[in-house]
Amino acid sequence: MLLAITTGIGAGAAALLGAFLIFRAHLRQTAPRPTLRKPVTDRAEILFSEGKLIDSSEAARRLLGCTANESLDWSYVSETLSPLFGPLPDTLPEQPLALGALNDPQAKLSILPEIGSHRLLIDAPPMDVAERLQIRLNESELDRLRTIMALVPCPIWHTQRTGSRPTWYNTAYEDICSRVGVQPEGPSPFDIPFARIENGQSIRTSVGSREAGNQYWYEILSHQIDDGWLHFASSIDAVISSEIAQRNFLQTLTRIFAHLPIGLVVFDKDRRLVLFNPALIDLTSLPAEFLSGRPNLLSFFDMLREKRMMPEPKNYQNWRDKLSEVIAAASSDHYVETWNLSSGVTYKITGRPHPDGGIAFLFEDISAEISLTRRFRQEIEITQAVLDCLDDGVAVFSQLGVLTFCNESYRELWRSDPESGLKDVSISDATLAWQSACRPSPIWGDLRDFVVTLRDRAAWDAELELKGGKHVLCRVEPVAGGSTLVRFSVLAEVPLELRIPQEARV
Repeated sequence: MLLAITTGIGAGAAALLGAFLIFRAHLRQTAPRPTLRKPVTDRAEILFSEGKLIDSSEAARRLLGCTANESLDWSYVSETLSPLFGPLPDTLPEQPLALGALNDPQAKLSILPEIGSHRLLIDAPPMDVAERLQIRLNESELDRLRTIMALVPCPIWHTQRTGSRPTWYNTAYEDICSRVGVQPEGPSPFDIPFARIENGQSIRTSVGSREAGNQYWYEILSHQIDDGWLHFASSIDAVISSEIAQRNFLQTLTRIFAHLPIGLVVFDKDRRLVLFNPALIDLTSLPAEFLSGRPNLLSFFDMLREKRMMPEPKNYQNWRDKLSEVIAAASSDHYVETWNLSSGVTYKITGRPHPDGGIAFLFEDISAEISLTRRFRQEIEITQAVLDCLDDGVAVFSQLGVLTFCNESYRELWRSDPESGLKDVSISDATLAWQSACRPSPIWGDLRDFVVTLRDRAAWDAELELKGGKHVLCRVEPVAGGSTLVRFSVLAEVPLELRIPQEARV
């Protein structure tokens, strides 16, 4: 009996449960489409069905920035409301959810799940007249700021505390994203190390690819604000191009300096060594480690003195005190000295001003030049001494007809010293002097023409008679380089009977 009662009760309960489920399904099929509640002042209401917005109040449309017939999904609405109410769930919740506004606790967002739909209610306390007027003023100011931000030529964007995806950006940011082929809503093309960046810190970075020909360099200044980071990017393409050109120019100069036989050392405005070439090491024997350590000017000269690569001054301390005069002379491009070292090497030291207040010194080994000059001078002195020993007077004229050399016999014969005057002696001046000391002769014009002629020439001679009665043989010969040698030989006395022509003798 008890078993029958139990079975009957179970069957009845099952029948009631089945009837309830059938009735509930019928209600779902016949349930009316959800509608908005009666409009409430200062309330925004949004209706969702299956994740799609199906209706909204006028206040809600103003908040979302959409029209009455525009279809929106939950992702757009949540992204729009997140700055006001904080992070919202990725999908509409199955349980009621209430959130307060971040900056206004009296404003509330309520998400109410319903059968087949979700209702969003945004309530806020009513505003008085002053608040409404202030909002109108703020809206006008906001429009002006939006226009300004749209016209700013540098990219500006906002990101969360972590992550590179922007939550807001201006038109310039959108333009640079278009240039490098990325979406402005996606991850930022600017590589910013959020883990290491500090507030107010600026970094350099590039966007795009050099191979693709769309690489752009920017300097980004980042400021941390309450809800993330605000970034400002300034184009530095001109700066980067200038630095690259300067680096290439410096590399070119470095390669040139590396093969320059003259030693070069450059000091900056603080008198610190900033540049030297390998020839300086070869000429001065200074250690490369010492030069690479950027010594100052005084230490540099102290090391030169220690290596015996500069003349030992009588009082080195006084010389160091006067080094400021050396620096001043080099800065004004007036410093030139010749160092004769005890090893027999001779250096020419030249100081030159360098940009930005620096100084450059050039070390040139002129030992060979000095040796050659000394040898030439010695040869000239020997040649002069040999010619001075000759009895014949010798004079040499250049191709232009200028007297370049004469010996002692010439000076005694013609009683003149051409080297004592400041003016060059020409062939015309010389022949006038010779003609005035001799009896008339027809050779002077021919002699002048012979000295300055450019055609082939042959040696010739003629006899001259001085007014004192001496006879002189004038020998004219062409020499190397278009010069002319004129030699005067005094003839021996001729007996009187030999001076009479043969046809006049008895």
